[in-house]
Amino acid sequence: MSPRWAWIALTSLIILSCGCTLSKVTPTGEPGTMMAIQISSTAFDNAGDIPQAYTCDGKNLSPPLAWRGVPEEAQSLALIVDDPDAPGKAWVHWVLYDLSPGLSDLPEGLAIGAELPGVGIQGQNDFNQLGYGGPCPPRGTPHHYYFTLYALDQMLNLPSGVTKADLENAMKGHLIAQGQLIGKYGR
Repeated sequence: MSPRWAWIALTSLIILSCGCTLSKVTPTGEPGTMMAIQISSTAFDNAGDIPQAYTCDGKNLSPPLAWRGVPEEAQSLALIVDDPDAPGKAWVHWVLYDLSPGLSDLPEGLAIGAELPGVGIQGQNDFNQLGYGGPCPPRGTPHHYYFTLYALDQMLNLPSGVTKADLENAMKGHLIAQGQLIGKYGR
């Protein structure tokens, strides 16, 4: 194994074991080391199974999430939930942005809709809905669901209904920290 692949394997192991992101290039292509936000859920452990209640086979509720380690200079937070194991492309399950940096958690079962008063604005998922759409993979190997929280140096002030790509484009140059929680679900 080359030193580069050994480093990638070690970094992946660290990310999976701690639930944080320690990358030199962020998902939006920004260089530099990101500060890590610790994100968790009382519904499932990092790299653990997502309970059926939070999937299309159950009540399709958004899971409770909590985090710590948001930098003081953060002006807003954004959350993207996607499934990179989906056939064809990463399937987007949730796009949520302009959350107050003072928030430290999201309760279970947030409403579907454009704006969540006191929470933030919801974008469009790949089910063509605003808000959360739970795991709904094809039968077979369990899929991995990445709950990625971003701390930004400004409010984005985007309209409701933007896509993951729109949000990532708007976040370029504004990321100051991020964290990740991974859950699994299979049918």
